[in-house]
Amino acid sequence: MATVYRETTAPGELEGVVRCRWEDTGRAPKRIVPDGCVDLVESGGEVFVAGPDTTAWTWETPPGVRARGVRFAPGRAHDVLGLGADELRDQRVPLRDLWGKEGELLAERVLRGAASLSDVVAERRTGRGDREIAELIARLDRGVPRVSAALAPFSTGERQLRRRFTLAVGYGPATYLRVTRFQRAIGLAGKAPDLASLAFEAGYADQAHLSRDCREFAGVQAREFFRAKKCDMSIVDRYSAR
Repeated sequence: MATVYRETTAPGELEGVVRCRWEDTGRAPKRIVPDGCVDLVESGGEVFVAGPDTTAWTWETPPGVRARGVRFAPGRAHDVLGLGADELRDQRVPLRDLWGKEGELLAERVLRGAASLSDVVAERRTGRGDREIAELIARLDRGVPRVSAALAPFSTGERQLRRRFTLAVGYGPATYLRVTRFQRAIGLAGKAPDLASLAFEAGYADQAHLSRDCREFAGVQAREFFRAKKCDMSIVDRYSAR
């Protein structure tokens, strides 16, 4: 069964907080790999938060069920959820468990169509994010070779920056750098002729380095993962909002 997944841009008032909104109507199992993000998801009569992952997990939409989600920009979920992303790492938490009675009522509104996930984000949003952490994320996203190179320009102490980064993103800068590099490889999967070229273009030291990260983050060998990814790109690329 084909996977039908589409992303759309966030509403203007949520720009910078939300990376995208997404919808999934496919029933084929999907391997979800770490991307440094937290998602708010509606699926199967439940509204839950999917925390930042450090390894792959399998998602399968039940027959006749449409899954929807809001994907927070890295480091911005805290502004809405009210707790550190590190407390949600590798977890799926129902909204009622996260916010108690308020979360239960918000989930009911979403499930009966009285509010959207974007409405929930807009209602719960507080603050404007951590500017230094946003800049550090941007530096890491640009593909620096080492975390120390991204940290060097800041006057704030390294220990404090690392602590705030973990609170905002869910894991430390070193893990995030690896995750964003692996995501870069995924984005290039349909363009590179072989794994060695893919590793080079994505910023890896060599193919072996890419293979190690793929085993850790995707749970399968790189050759298998990227061969399947190339097959998926014809669907994903049409709907990608990134």
